Amino acid sequence: MNIMNEYIEKLIEQLENPDLSQLVLNLAESMREVWGNGNSFFLCGNGGSAGNAIHLANDFLYGINKHTGKGMKVEALSANPSVLTCLANDIGYENIYSYQLHVKASKNDILLVLSGSGNSENVVNAIKTGNKIGMKTFAILGYTGGDCKKLAQHPIHIPVNDMQIAEDLQLIVGHMCMQWLLNNPAEIKK
Repeated sequence: MNIMNEYIEKLIEQLENPDLSQLVLNLAESMREVWGNGNSFFLCGNGGSAGNAIHLANDFLYGINKHTGKGMKVEALSANPSVLTCLANDIGYENIYSYQLHVKASKNDILLVLSGSGNSENVVNAIKTGNKIGMKTFAILGYTGGDCKKLAQHPIHIPVNDMQIAEDLQLIVGHMCMQWLLNNPAEIKK
């Protein structure tokens, strides 16, 4: 079997997980609630996961507003290199997301961490901070799920030992949520 077929088979195997649909629906329903109430949705990750966070933030800001004319208040905490390098330099890379949440987030907001391993200190600290603030904390995780699986209130653990498939699945879950929200828009209260 060639590498292309192996990759496709591994991806399909994870998508056929019977628990995945309910976990994604739980995230989408929580997002609709935050959207309708005017709360904020924050995403973060490292490397490819940071890029995925930025991509998905665009989808939730603009891509879901076809019926309502108003997207979700959303921010990818990985999007501003000036903020990231300042915080990393001044207070440590492990605090680049937790500090932003400390300043910007409120109770009943959502944090979604995207991580292959679930063990990077900056995303672990983000979940700890989100929990302290009273946010709903979600994480899309590969491999064993790491510390984030234990800390997130709503882990979406996809037990695949392949970083590229783990990152693909972050976008797939995000796009499932986007399409669900587009077809089940929030009643905007604020």
